[in-house]
Amino acid sequence: MSSTRRTWLFGGVAAAAALAGAGGGLWWERRGAAANDGTLDASFWSQRFDRPDGGEMVVEQLRGKPLLVNFWATWCPPCVEEMPLIDAFFREHGGNGLQVVGLAIDQPSSVRKFLAKTPVSYPIGLAGLQGTELIKQLGNTEGGLPFTLMVDADGIVAARKMGKLDTADLQAWRRA
Repeated sequence: MSSTRRTWLFGGVAAAAALAGAGGGLWWERRGAAANDGTLDASFWSQRFDRPDGGEMVVEQLRGKPLLVNFWATWCPPCVEEMPLIDAFFREHGGNGLQVVGLAIDQPSSVRKFLAKTPVSYPIGLAGLQGTELIKQLGNTEGGLPFTLMVDADGIVAARKMGKLDTADLQAWRRA
């Protein structure tokens, strides 16, 4: 096979893979949006998580106001990269009633060590393996991270995203 044909063949395969990936991402976002007609059930609101700094996060106490829930781990580069963006979003809108919670699917010691170096102003819960099951129940059947939900004041999932958040996501969710 000539090098030109081989280049075109590899380029075509790469382009097809890129389109499939982009299509999969759009499918995931629309799939989540299509399922947004239901309210989170009692099993979600009954969750309790230890906090890295001590105490307990009681999810029921977050009910009744808009809530962004971000599932993350210290070993997940996109999770760590989006945390300053989420923190800025919380600091900007938290005074207006918006709540933000990070749920770490990780070892408590790793989370404590990470947060000592890279603190955030929003509350963190230690979800561990329980968090993996929870994200699957919330529509992320693959269990990938990061995974974020935007829940409205009525407890209805307004948006969900698997993958790294960007400013446009947060701006669109805030307007909605």
